Amino acid sequence: MKIIRAIVRPENAESVTDGLAAAGFYSLTKINVFGRGKQNGIKIGSIHYDELPKLMILMVVEDTDVDEVIDVIKSNAYTGNFGDGKIFVSTVEKAVTVRTGDSGL
Repeated sequence: MKIIRAIVRPENAESVTDGLAAAGFYSLTKINVFGRGKQNGIKIGSIHYDELPKLMILMVVEDTDVDEVIDVIKSNAYTGNFGDGKIFVSTVEKAVTVRTGDSGL
């Protein structure tokens, strides 16, 4: 199993989650976050915005689904501009359902 952490623009969040649902990936968690990437925020006139609002999508998927999920996120979050986001993939050692105690997804 892998956990996918995708940080995307808030205005693209619905497109990303709708795309994931259309591909059969319904289970996810969304968290409002603030941050900056390589561009170190943005400057508009004399005002510098150090950290920008983003949305983090967390999902745990089977190893075989990782590339498909990444493709769906990339295609729905893409604008071609700085700040489109970043996707991180890490290994999950174990998942347990609280209600039933079952292991796995």
